[in-house]
Amino acid sequence: MRKIAFLIPALLLAACSQPAPPAEPAADAPPPMTGATPAEAAASTTPDAVAAPQAAAEHATDAAATPAEASPAVEPAAGDARARIETLLGDAAQYEKVFNAFKTAVVAGDRPAVVEEVRFPLNISGGKKITGPGEFQRNYEKIITPAVVKAVSAQEFGNVFVNQQGVMIGDGQVWLNGQCLDKACTRTEVKVITIQ
Repeated sequence: MRKIAFLIPALLLAACSQPAPPAEPAADAPPPMTGATPAEAAASTTPDAVAAPQAAAEHATDAAATPAEASPAVEPAAGDARARIETLLGDAAQYEKVFNAFKTAVVAGDRPAVVEEVRFPLNISGGKKITGPGEFQRNYEKIITPAVVKAVSAQEFGNVFVNQQGVMIGDGQVWLNGQCLDKACTRTEVKVITIQ
C-alpha cells in the first residue's frame, strides 16, 4: 500500500511535466490559398478559405494595440506592397489589374463587372459560400454592403496588406488571391476569393 502511495505523487508529477500536445489550428486562421502561388506550386494544398476576414481583423487590432511593433506590411510605402506581392504571391501587375477592375466595378455599382473579378465558390460572411454568378447577383446587396463599398473605395493598391495567403482590402472585407492554371504554375489567375 505504501508503494502505491509513493507512486501516485510521482506519476502526477510526471504527467504534469509532459509537454502539452500541439494546439489545433484556430478556426480564424488566415485564409488558405485557393491555388498555389508560383513559389508554392509544388507543395500547395487548397483547404477552405472562410476565415480570411477574421484573421485580418485580428491582425489590424494587434497592430493598433502595439504600433511600435507593427510590421511594415501593415502600412507599406507605395512600392512595398508590389514588392511583397512579387516575393510572396507572384505577378504584382496581375494583382493590380484585378484590384483596379474590382474597385472600379464596386464603386460604379457595375454588378456584371464585379462578378467578372470573383472566383466561385466565393467565401462570404458567416462561413457561407456563394456557388456561382446567379446566386451572387441574387444576393448582391447582402454581399457588396455599404461597408464593403467604403473599404474598397478607400483602399489604394500601393497600401494593401499582403501575406502568403493573398492581398487584403480594407480590414479584411475583401481578399484576392491567385490560382495556378497548370501543374508548373507558369500561368496563374488572380480573382477575389472572399467578400464580407
